[in-house]
Amino acid sequence: MGASRFDVIGIGNAIVDILVHADDDLLVSEGMTKGAMTLIDADEAQRIYEKIDAAIECSGGSAANTIAGLASLGGAGAFVGKVHDDQLGKVFGHDMRAIGVYFDTPPTESGPPTATSMVLVTPDAQRTMQTFLGACVNLGPDDIDLELIAGAQVTYLEGYLWDPPAAKEAFLKAADGAHQAGRKVSLSLSDPFCVDRHRDDFLDLAEHHVDILFANEEEIMSLYQVENFDDALQAVRGHCDIAALTRGEKGSVIVSGDEVHVVDAEAVGALVDTTGAGDAYAAGFLFGLTSGRDLFTSARIGGICAAECISHMGARPDVSFKDLVEEKLRK
Repeated sequence: MGASRFDVIGIGNAIVDILVHADDDLLVSEGMTKGAMTLIDADEAQRIYEKIDAAIECSGGSAANTIAGLASLGGAGAFVGKVHDDQLGKVFGHDMRAIGVYFDTPPTESGPPTATSMVLVTPDAQRTMQTFLGACVNLGPDDIDLELIAGAQVTYLEGYLWDPPAAKEAFLKAADGAHQAGRKVSLSLSDPFCVDRHRDDFLDLAEHHVDILFANEEEIMSLYQVENFDDALQAVRGHCDIAALTRGEKGSVIVSGDEVHVVDAEAVGALVDTTGAGDAYAAGFLFGLTSGRDLFTSARIGGICAAECISHMGARPDVSFKDLVEEKLRK
């Protein structure tokens, strides 16, 4: 395996988040499933947008957030995702490049606009997402540069990519290309409802295509259709080289062969918005792993990043993850 140009290349939906505070009554009146991501069309997106209060717009998307976090840690990251050649598409591209991420996926000039996700944050800091995939559905195998993939230590894929058919083909091409180059493949399960939609495929991926699996407690239990976390932990053992399982305030558990590491959650000053917590954790863990840290320390870095992420609105770092991690690890 030759020298790597990138630590991690992320492939995912390129989305601009529309962040807004909302109360539970709005979720109930709109029939939204609290804490979940629901796919909607352009008309529905416009209808809901007209009902919400003042919002903050910022670049998002699960894998994109992870690569942004990796860059904040000082890691070398690249991202592949489809935007339209419109204003929001330009904003997304600018945001990624401004934080030091290599982003060179050609935008579409026809078809649906750049994707948006309305992220409704309730007073308990839970986020409920209404996502219009827009231009993301045009991501396909032709957008996967195998030379780029071969130059990354880890190719990181988000489970949400399994929804658009062409993106699924791109996903598999990237995973195969990474393994052929002697590199690692990582997958985030993304959302328990995403797991419900694609369980058989995800089980096959975890067993045959993925080296590093990220999931939260609810997602991993959904994947194996078990009633408790311990059963899920036993089920995933041996299915992939490393499973990094997050448990909110209980921290995380890392399983790798016979190794099991239980890592406490980092202290959080104020819980403001859980959007992107898993994305930030994955950023920290993958940064640790690709920079030669052990599993426990990698998980600790992930926890530090996640704690910072949930202390403010939005899924991207508010401060330098690099400085924060160096300070915390010194203690």
